[in-house]
Order: sequence, then structure tokens, then C-alpha cells
Amino acid sequence: MLFYWPETGRQVRIEGIAEKVTEEYSDSYFKTRPRESQLSAWASNQSTVIPDRFYLEKKYAYYREKFSGSNVKRPLYWGGFRIIPAWFEFWNNDEYRMHDRISYKRNNQTWVIERLAP
Repeated sequence: MLFYWPETGRQVRIEGIAEKVTEEYSDSYFKTRPRESQLSAWASNQSTVIPDRFYLEKKYAYYREKFSGSNVKRPLYWGGFRIIPAWFEFWNNDEYRMHDRISYKRNNQTWVIERLAP
């Protein structure tokens, strides 16, 4: 996973194992989200092509009515992943490509911190 902020000249890179979270965790997290976001999860088949904005708003209105007066249950397709990190790199842009790079590498239960050449 990589987070890059060009405005500040910084980035964080994370390497590790990605795994799907449990249904229990997904249920628990879903309940913490605002009701409107829960309804949006039902209305949006994320990243699929839709004909127009009205299509999405119509589906949202349908689910708002469907769950009126009751809790919104998590859609079975809704969930997430987590990364179990093994390595981090914090990178800071500097003049003449003299970038500042610090890495954290997991070694059992501790982290080894090292400075890397640009």
C-alpha cells in the first residue's frame, strides 16, 4: 500500500499480508457507520458502471424506504481487508534527489529501524 502526497513531497509505503476481515468484524464496523452511509452501501454496487446519477439516487431512495423504521443490516457483499504490516518506509523528498528514507522492518515482536540511501 502506498500513500503519496505530492504537495508535501512525502510518502509512506507499507508491505505486508492482506487478509479479508471476518464477517463479525465487518458487522461490527458497519454498525458504527452513519445510517446514510449504510444505505449507500446497499444502493451502490461499487465500481460498476451506472447509467447516470439519477439511477444511484433512485436506488438509495428505495433502500431508505425499505429500511425505514428498522436497523440497516450489512449487505453480505460488504466487507473489508486489513494489512498485517511487515515493513514501512517513510520517504521525504529533498533537493538534488537527496531524499530522506527511514524504514521499519518487523523482526518477531520488535521493529528494526534503518536509514536507507536515496
